[in-house]
Amino acid sequence: MPSKAEISFARSLHQKKFRQEHKLFITEGKKAVEELLRSVYRVKKIYALADYAEKLSGPFAARVKGKISVANEKELQSISTLTTAQECVALAEIPEAKFNKESIAGSVTLMLDNISDPGNMGTIVRTAHWFGIEHVICSERCVDTYNPKVVQAAMGSLFFVNVIQTGLEKILSSLKKSIPVYGTVLNGKNIYEDKLQSPAVILLGNESTGISEELKPFITHPITIPPGVKTGKHKPDSLNVATAAAIVCSELTSKNIL
Repeated sequence: MPSKAEISFARSLHQKKFRQEHKLFITEGKKAVEELLRSVYRVKKIYALADYAEKLSGPFAARVKGKISVANEKELQSISTLTTAQECVALAEIPEAKFNKESIAGSVTLMLDNISDPGNMGTIVRTAHWFGIEHVICSERCVDTYNPKVVQAAMGSLFFVNVIQTGLEKILSSLKKSIPVYGTVLNGKNIYEDKLQSPAVILLGNESTGISEELKPFITHPITIPPGVKTGKHKPDSLNVATAAAIVCSELTSKNIL
């Protein structure tokens, strides 16, 4: 059974400063925890209801040995970041960020500038995983990658995509001129008419303000997703950034780029 000190420690990881201090984060729920156990992430501790703890000891016996603590619903609720706690909560180590500039030269890379909504961030990571994009590079102004809401929205995909947070300006300025930077903007070229290519960088900006001014000069190919609203009809002023990411990835796939 988890002690009060353990519960207090796990709860502290709801906050970014303690996640950074201890290099640990929380993931919760059957789906996410099982994906975590399938990945190379190091699991520190798992708190689970008795029935589910027994199930985990089957297919993941080697991974969970000595790391499971049986908890009741009240204890899980104390640890959980959710309104209603699920079957389990796991504490895992935040891996050391690894970035190889050469990886951009051989693939399509998503770059995210100042994405503030954790739901959007997690959904974009999940989308990248679905379309086979291995690298997502986030600006330092983006929401913390290991924010519990980001982890929850990613639904386990975070553990299979290389997501790092760093200064985008430095990376973009070091790219070879042959690598196009497609920036999603309102006045760009129609994405369905542009000849997309790979390797490439896809740059997406903040939900409200778009791509920051200091990064716009690095865009070599401004692109936009045109609205389908008929002329004369009222149209929305923008598209959700996570939705935009999915559309761009889908278009890359349709052109056999991904």
